[in-house]
Amino acid sequence: MHLLLRTLMLLVTSRRRAPLSLWGTSSLPLRVLPTDIDIAMHVNNGMYFSLMDLGRFDLMVRARAWDKMRAKGWSPVVNLETITFRKSLTLWQQYTIVTRIVGVDERAIYFEQRMVSRGEVYARAYIATRLVHRGAPVSNEEIFAVVGRPPADLVLPEFLVRWREENALPSTRRPAPHVW
Repeated sequence: MHLLLRTLMLLVTSRRRAPLSLWGTSSLPLRVLPTDIDIAMHVNNGMYFSLMDLGRFDLMVRARAWDKMRAKGWSPVVNLETITFRKSLTLWQQYTIVTRIVGVDERAIYFEQRMVSRGEVYARAYIATRLVHRGAPVSNEEIFAVVGRPPADLVLPEFLVRWREENALPSTRRPAPHVW
């Protein structure tokens, strides 16, 4: 909830920024705010993923995909994500969220996102996303028909294929009992 106002502002301001290809790279400059930090005075580990949402929204809005998705009633959801931290972002520090799509498979669209400050990577994440409509997944073919096909040379890196296979939970149509 604490990022709701920031997200709404971004959805407006990104429209005024230079347009991008959905298959290009978004760079979103930000500053660490008091609401982003924890008691250790650096960005809270969970906050990184919330801030990275802003980077994906910026890319989708600037690529003119956001309005097309919303017109269809599609909503983005994260299916799988992982992050690696290198350095801490601290209060008032300027940084950039760099976002790009690194591949697709039959189920998801994969993003790489980096938090960069002073030319250095502070954190890097990989996020597998889907679009849903009324609780059901939208196929990538439907998505590409609306927003355009990915470039032919966009091949999902093998390490992300393995990552998905090794970390996937059963489909929501199959049981996933909690047994320890």
